[in-house]
Amino acid sequence: MIETASSIIAAARYAQGRSVVRHVVTCVAFTAAAAALPSVRADTQSVTAERVMKLTRDSSWKLVASVPIGFVTHHPQGLVKIGQTLYVSSVEVKVPTRRFSQPIDGYDRDTGDGVGHLFKIDMDGSLIADLRLGEHTIYHPGGIDYDGKSIWVPVAEYRPNSRSIIYRVDPEKMTATEVFRFADHIGGIVHNTDDDTLHGVSWGSRRFYRWTLGHDGKVSNATTPPEKLRTLNTSHYLDYQDCKYVVGARMLCTGVTELRQTPAAPLFRLGGIDLVDLHDGRPLHQVPLLLWTAGGLDMTHNPVWIEPSATGLRAYFMPEDDTSTLYIYDVDTK
Repeated sequence: MIETASSIIAAARYAQGRSVVRHVVTCVAFTAAAAALPSVRADTQSVTAERVMKLTRDSSWKLVASVPIGFVTHHPQGLVKIGQTLYVSSVEVKVPTRRFSQPIDGYDRDTGDGVGHLFKIDMDGSLIADLRLGEHTIYHPGGIDYDGKSIWVPVAEYRPNSRSIIYRVDPEKMTATEVFRFADHIGGIVHNTDDDTLHGVSWGSRRFYRWTLGHDGKVSNATTPPEKLRTLNTSHYLDYQDCKYVVGARMLCTGVTELRQTPAAPLFRLGGIDLVDLHDGRPLHQVPLLLWTAGGLDMTHNPVWIEPSATGLRAYFMPEDDTSTLYIYDVDTK
């Protein structure tokens, strides 16, 4: 019995040792895979930017799918795709802003009233979660970015030259952390993960801002007056609606320009894609996107996500308000 018991104990210790080894190997493999994720993401971003540079006015975009969104989307603004899940920022307008006959305290309109949303949506167009963002008169979310860990969302008053709150959102938990406040309307933001800076665009993307993030996750120059921090956008082709960081100190922006021959003439909307150098704010590549909905909206009117495909790029567009459709297009760049 003593020999048998000893054998059992030895066997148990051997099994326990194998279990520990398996656990260690699993942990090492998981850690290695997790460490590789930023590299994989950077490679994907680099490929996206490289292929965007090959786009021309004559590039042939092909519709892959049209997915009706199964809930009221209000006014969509920004879009990121994480795996097979979509995150869309949107502003719900309850009381529209009212323009003043002449500026009051530097504003051309009042604040109106509304609610800011970040929707979590599956690829069938069903709502998974709805995170409310903003406070009081600050309810207009803008273009958003995903840095591999957090979604960055600016929420501003619905008027130019106003004020904003910048949030960092955990996409799994759908919880938001306020990072800083700023005295201008920030309509879009990207996180430069190469040097840990944030870059924002103002109302109509006429101004660019750059903020530095410390090791503690706090912004070191958030209190710098906007007029000392801003640089002017030298390109007047597009008003950027949604921007993404694509490594190499570049951001990929989409947007629209609205034109009339005369003030009373019908409105013409032209969408486009810009790859922008964050060092000086100048576009590295600009291309119009000759795609419109059946109702005449340019595809880049609201949020956009672009990623590599087998032979080029795949783009996800959500141009319509309230009753939205997710339009998925492919373009060959090889």
